Amino acid sequence: MNQTRNIQLINEFPLLESLIDLKPLSWFNPKVTSYAEALPYVGLTALDVQEASKRLLRFAPFFCQAFPETQQSNGIIESPLQTIPAMQAALSDYYQTSLPGRMMIKLDSQLPISGSIKARGGIYEVLQHAEKLAISAGLLSLDDDYSKINSAQFRAFFSQYKIAVGSTGNLGLSIGIIGASLGFQVSVHMSADARQWKKDRLRSHGVNVIEYESDYSIAVEHGREEALQDPFCHFVDDENSTSLFLGYAVAGERLKQQFIEQDIIVDAEHPLFVYLPCGVGGGPGGVAFGLKLAFGDHVHCIFAEPTHSPCMLLGVYTGLHDQISVQDLGIDNITAADGLAVGRASGFIGKAMERMLDGYITLTDADMYQLLGLVHDTEQLKLEPSALAGMPGIMHVVTNSDYLERMQLSDSLANATHLVWATGGGMVPEAEMTAYLQQAKH
Repeated sequence: MNQTRNIQLINEFPLLESLIDLKPLSWFNPKVTSYAEALPYVGLTALDVQEASKRLLRFAPFFCQAFPETQQSNGIIESPLQTIPAMQAALSDYYQTSLPGRMMIKLDSQLPISGSIKARGGIYEVLQHAEKLAISAGLLSLDDDYSKINSAQFRAFFSQYKIAVGSTGNLGLSIGIIGASLGFQVSVHMSADARQWKKDRLRSHGVNVIEYESDYSIAVEHGREEALQDPFCHFVDDENSTSLFLGYAVAGERLKQQFIEQDIIVDAEHPLFVYLPCGVGGGPGGVAFGLKLAFGDHVHCIFAEPTHSPCMLLGVYTGLHDQISVQDLGIDNITAADGLAVGRASGFIGKAMERMLDGYITLTDADMYQLLGLVHDTEQLKLEPSALAGMPGIMHVVTNSDYLERMQLSDSLANATHLVWATGGGMVPEAEMTAYLQQAKH
């Protein structure tokens, strides 16, 4: 994008100046509207999410057999929810501001199989594809006990087929592990910022890892090209997949059930704020959609991005969506939050979800490391840097009186629940985690 065009954009959208200067900031969306008004723009419904939920239930017997760690949850891949009062107090000191309400964390970092939020959408899309192939071949019916899929017969059948994906790390990890366990030939196209341990873990499962010296968008492009040339290859498209989106969206009804079990009320007097780390947008977009289906206008979703990779904020704020990248503004897209190192947001997610999202925040890598250290010290939780992106969200919300007044939330802050979605970190090797914690002390 040329310099003249940049000057015009900055004149029209003054917040871009702060984005270019890599300043941590928040922007609350003036276009956010009611759930009912926003729903038609998504192009998916509650029935679609219910179908996804039923498919995951059908596969539960398979998971119990193939992944014994899921037996405790009867083959359902779900993560813990916990209150974090010590972290809330530490954050109040850190930001030197009062943080009313209840603060909680959704530990997708502890999701079984791949230890990140991508175990929701990534695994779901592979299951949907596998089910379709097996039913078409007459090997499976919807009434069967799906534990039969964990067999040499099914692995031999699936071995005729390929799955490809472009990833910064966690999506590739979830798709590689589940795909290989079913018997598929899996190729993961990984960007330069992907962690070495994630590549090593994939290769240990027999996954073909293709490495690039460039960023996420190039890895996706090459993965898509490879799949197009092979009729037996299914490409998992993180930028445009409704299957991924629906797999993530099931999280909404699951969280609602966890809230019921913990006697947590969500209504007009007890609003829920959810802070979701955002890369290309599929994971947080799908979860936010599921949350809106579950809680309607009483949930307020805020996306969090690194200052070096604010692609979704950029796309939605300018209205240009996937027609603009952070690199167009001279922002380098280099961040320690490997899962969020995305320069161009999904146009599908930005356009579908922009009316349902209350706001966007950015934070520095240094802040991510500090917060990683804080949550480890206060709550003994081990997370990867990108999982901390949503932590400052509570501070941005409670200190923005314009937003609170516009949304008529000022009087209910004391009763609010603030939920940070911790997206990954459960599989991080000990040496890597130690390095993260050392970084937090700098």
